[in-house]
Amino acid sequence: MMKFKYARIQGQELAENTMYAKGIFSMCWQLIQNDVMDEEDAGLFREIDSWFAENLPWPPQCRNREKVVCFFKTEGTEEMMKMIRPALWLLERYHHPYFLVYTNTLPGEIVYEDRYQVAVRVSGKLQIDPLQESWSPEE
Repeated sequence: MMKFKYARIQGQELAENTMYAKGIFSMCWQLIQNDVMDEEDAGLFREIDSWFAENLPWPPQCRNREKVVCFFKTEGTEEMMKMIRPALWLLERYHHPYFLVYTNTLPGEIVYEDRYQVAVRVSGKLQIDPLQESWSPEE
């Protein structure tokens, strides 16, 4: 089995500042702010968010709302992944699509790193390529 260095839980909606898929915290907060999540579930997410606020350093680039995207490191972060599972359950409960992405390549330059995560500066420019010709044989 291939070993991956980074993991990210992201949705199908794009963040305006990065034009990159929103992360799990943004998706859950959006469900709360849009009054989709009931109060008990919102309380659960607030507890999850508080735990991460106490245990995971907040990159200054994120605090400053720079064009960065964060990825968890896969090595040595089992506790982080265990603590994020209830948030995945909340996304599923409210039928909010998400993807768990494992990768060794990042979409830009690492501008912050600690033992749990990296923050990567992204260009914010979304490249849209024309549809390529079909590679399947003609019928």
